[in-house]
Amino acid sequence: MPSQHVIIQTRSKKDEVDGVLREEREGSLTAPASSQQQKQEQQYTFSFLKPEAVKQRLVGEVVSRFERKGFTIRELRLHRMTRSEAERLYYVHKGKPFYEELVSHVTSGPVVLMIVAGPSPVETVRKLIGGTNPLTAEPGTIRGDFSTSITANVVHASDTSENARKEASIFFPPDALR
Repeated sequence: MPSQHVIIQTRSKKDEVDGVLREEREGSLTAPASSQQQKQEQQYTFSFLKPEAVKQRLVGEVVSRFERKGFTIRELRLHRMTRSEAERLYYVHKGKPFYEELVSHVTSGPVVLMIVAGPSPVETVRKLIGGTNPLTAEPGTIRGDFSTSITANVVHASDTSENARKEASIFFPPDALR
């Protein structure tokens, strides 16, 4: 029964995050935002849809999932990533066996760059997109539903707030992050 326990814990955490986002969304419709809510609204993360998402016409579906979760898309841009930008983005993986394949892949076609705002965006967006490996990504997550490989896994999302700032600064001016 340990696997059922893990599933229950995962669902419990998911329900908690859903509840926070639902309260935030409903509160913004019914009452003036408190300073705490305004502060939460200013949190953001960086994400981008990879070339296969654009090619397979998944952009609307993915953006829709972000919005239905309660996030605001602060910035959105179709972009052709240069090799230099991809190398800066994935510098932490330089020297690893998959680095060159990853850089080549994200520069192979247009991508959709996004700055996503809302409460706990880094953690929540990463749960929404699912695990890197499509074979182990949960069904119902973006990667679980649409990914075909570890490299062509539809979407990238920053793993920390600090990395969100660094990654977003490669593509967006600093004032886009405020």
